[in-house]
Amino acid sequence: MTTTQAVLLVLLGAALVGGVVYAWHVSEQQQRQIPRIDEPVVPAGVATVLSVLRSSAVVVNDEDVVLKASAPAYALGLVRGNEIVDADLAEVVRQVRRDGQIRETELVIARSPGGQARHVTARVAPLGTRQVLVLVEDRTRERRVEAIRRDFVANVSHELKTPVGAIRLLAEAVQDASEDPEAVERFAGRMITESDRLSRLVQQIIELSRLQGDNPLDEPSPVPLDSVVATAVDATAIDAQHRGISVVTSGDPGLEVLGNQEQVTVAIGNLVANAVAYSPDRSSVLVATRAHEQSVEISVTDQGIGIPAGEIDRIFERFYRIDPARHRSTGGTGLGLSIVKHVAATHGGDIRVWSVEGQGSTFTLTLPRNHAVRTNQEART
Repeated sequence: MTTTQAVLLVLLGAALVGGVVYAWHVSEQQQRQIPRIDEPVVPAGVATVLSVLRSSAVVVNDEDVVLKASAPAYALGLVRGNEIVDADLAEVVRQVRRDGQIRETELVIARSPGGQARHVTARVAPLGTRQVLVLVEDRTRERRVEAIRRDFVANVSHELKTPVGAIRLLAEAVQDASEDPEAVERFAGRMITESDRLSRLVQQIIELSRLQGDNPLDEPSPVPLDSVVATAVDATAIDAQHRGISVVTSGDPGLEVLGNQEQVTVAIGNLVANAVAYSPDRSSVLVATRAHEQSVEISVTDQGIGIPAGEIDRIFERFYRIDPARHRSTGGTGLGLSIVKHVAATHGGDIRVWSVEGQGSTFTLTLPRNHAVRTNQEART
């Protein structure tokens, strides 16, 4: 009985092993019968090069199928799935494939609805006999900078023309009225006003050019706000007293920010000067400082003409003027708030504005706080 059971167990095991071996053999034959799909073939080394390129790179086969694309190409929106999105770029690829000639072109790549179009330069070249390589550089920033430069030069030329022309006309008037002392005195006073305006414009252009890059400060230093605010208020004291405007300061004393003292002084000075210039006679301007954990706010509040709601987003643009006639009467250049914006950017801060037309405005400049002075104050207390 024991011998019979042992034999049966051996036979059963052999049958199981045989079945497993047979099933594996059948499976192997079926897999050999399934046709293999060839992976897209990209020339050796090309995939490695594309992975390290900073520019957008795409490899396309002879059926306009994208075989390989770099991460920047997807980020720029050149490729979706396995095809080139932009129709103009796809047409250039087909032209290169037909005649084998390298082509360079400039294109505007449309983004998703509401997104900003991108200006790009594309270089398209044959890669082997059946594939095409596309290299695309995003030139949007360069185009924007170029447009800003053109506008800046045009605006500066226009702004300089006004006081220069006025000075010439006044000089001719003085010459014609040489025998009229009162007229000469009147015209000479106007010439001084226009020359002062011209000097302010040139000075602000120089200041703005220094800040143009928006690069963070390399070595910020402690800037005492008390002395900076006092300097800004003192610079407008004569004009404020002449018009009966009181400039009041308040807030936490002894505060310091980290930055460039000259730039911070210019920024706060522009805010105070604007507040005085656009305030009615016998009104008041408040300059307040307020400390936060990581920053300091400098607010300048006036009771002036205010800013229309639709214009608030544009007041920091260079040479932008809400009321050109008002600017001419106050001698404004249209650069003061643009300088404030650049100072805020270079210091890692920001500038905000609250305004109601006919009631007044509050400009708030936020700058990084100097923690060392706060630590010293806390230790003394």
